[in-house]
Amino acid sequence: MTSSTTALPARPRRTPRRAATAAAAALAGLVGSLALAAPASAVTQASAETQFRAAGITWTSSGGCTDRTVPTCTSFDGLRQTSVDGAITLKRASGCALTITGGTETGHAGGTYSHSAGYKLDFSRTSCLTSWVQRTYTYVGQRSDGAALYRAASGNEYADEGNHWDVTYYTCGC
Repeated sequence: MTSSTTALPARPRRTPRRAATAAAAALAGLVGSLALAAPASAVTQASAETQFRAAGITWTSSGGCTDRTVPTCTSFDGLRQTSVDGAITLKRASGCALTITGGTETGHAGGTYSHSAGYKLDFSRTSCLTSWVQRTYTYVGQRSDGAALYRAASGNEYADEGNHWDVTYYTCGC
């Protein structure tokens, strides 16, 4: 009695080099698709007002206006949706009354992550908000202008400018 065996084809062995190459290709594909992604969307004045109102966030303007080109107005025109979402997250998490005193209107310092670029909002400084920020976020030192700077785990930054909080929203903080 003889038996015959059929050899199965050998499975290709995954070598560290092959795994690294596959990982690099996957990463390159991901980075390539991110590079083509549209920038964060900006909202209109009306859209931001609707969202803030629904969340119970109020705003005030020393000039009683919303014109982005007038420094005494409080404008949301061109505000990033991430900043709107960040303010709503802050309101829900802190339980504090929030009043926005500054948005995308002219008159603020410029830069990549500025008010005019839609990354920043100013909030009235209240004891509730101040206590929340100081208790919840990490103090990381003073900003170049001397404002005490606190950083959330999300990366968003809260600067105590004395009479208001200047908040930079890199993420929604969700």
